[in-house]
Amino acid sequence: MREGSAPNFCPPVNEGDVFEFEDEKGDVVSLEFLGLVLHNERRYGFFFPVSADEPALSSGEVVLLEVTDVDEEGQPTEFEFVDDEAIAAEAFAAFRKAAKDLYDFE
Repeated sequence: MREGSAPNFCPPVNEGDVFEFEDEKGDVVSLEFLGLVLHNERRYGFFFPVSADEPALSSGEVVLLEVTDVDEEGQPTEFEFVDDEAIAAEAFAAFRKAAKDLYDFE
């Protein structure tokens, strides 16, 4: 099992875990889970869009989703796109710091 480098970071259990999400238009999107950060009393999930051209375990643009609902065990069940650039920048900075031992950031 992978371990996070910060107490506010939950890394993926397995590298390359891909989840499918349905967007507001009903389209299914495949995203590789990179980790979850607790920041300012909110939870943010970081993902990488995967496709035939960009498979899991490759690199590229990171998608930030806020956890909006959890199940009875505290596991995320619903996410929402973060469109506030200031919040996204803060959460991404926290993710970069927490995940620095797992990922290379340019």
